[in-house]
Amino acid sequence: MTTLVTRAIRLGTRPSPMAMEQTGRFADTFRTQHPGTTLDIIKITSEGDAHRGPLSQIGGKGAFTRRADEHLLDGRVTATIACAKDLPGPHDRAPGMTVGAVLPREDARDVLVLPAGQPPTTLAELPPGTRVGTSAPRRAALLRALYPKLTAVPIRGNADSRLAALDEDRLGADVMIAALAGLRRLGFAHRVTEILDPTVWLPAAGAGIVVIEHRADEPDIAQLLDAVTHPPTRTLLDAERSVLSALEGGCLTAASAHAVLDPDTGRVTVHAAVLDPAGGPALRSSAHGPGEHAADIGRQAGRALLEAGAARLLAVTP
Repeated sequence: MTTLVTRAIRLGTRPSPMAMEQTGRFADTFRTQHPGTTLDIIKITSEGDAHRGPLSQIGGKGAFTRRADEHLLDGRVTATIACAKDLPGPHDRAPGMTVGAVLPREDARDVLVLPAGQPPTTLAELPPGTRVGTSAPRRAALLRALYPKLTAVPIRGNADSRLAALDEDRLGADVMIAALAGLRRLGFAHRVTEILDPTVWLPAAGAGIVVIEHRADEPDIAQLLDAVTHPPTRTLLDAERSVLSALEGGCLTAASAHAVLDPDTGRVTVHAAVLDPAGGPALRSSAHGPGEHAADIGRQAGRALLEAGAARLLAVTP
């Protein structure tokens, strides 16, 4: 393949083990596609990584991306890599940035994890009062709605450190909810006790999707990154992120958007929901149409939720 850019590409990434694993996979693919372009990895510690308290104390939205965004916009890095589910909503992204590459989607489901050595069980079988650790408002809302006998408690830290803390009884939770894709990336799939049904335990928008962003005014970088994009996953991402845009939500919104692409017809279906953080009934919507109009279909699903009264739930504080 002809190399479009000869200068070095500086890729900003969080230094966590999971971030480095996904960065390494992208780097391997990029270097295969563009052997004449140097790719340098720049580690950027995010505010969310450095802060040990609740994310709400540091503004919530963008806690894991703000610092990388600053590096990108002032030219210290050429591109940044992140899990799509950790991004603020499209309306909250810094102007001048755009998604350049989307990697193939991994598993979008959440899972239950127990301390090492405990016999397998399910969320439904846990005794009343069990403390279930999660940092996601979506997961906490689902827990309150589906398993009101259990108690959602906030936890912080990277996936590997959370696992260690859970095993050593210093996490502040008896069990925890985690992303299946993340555990697989780190080699911890064997720790999964229960894979939660995504039709009931609704996935996060962008779950299992890794994206690389760049400055919108650099078309040569856009061409480089487009060569490593997985088009079907880009369609899914556009649909799901458009739901968040319509809701003016983000990674800390108690909402779900999950798109499915029919490989035979090219049609995309978007399932969206806004959850009640206090555990009440959720509002749901769906929309479908041609994959080339994925963003419009996502916005349609989001607007349907707003018309059904989603703003009331989005304003609820548990």
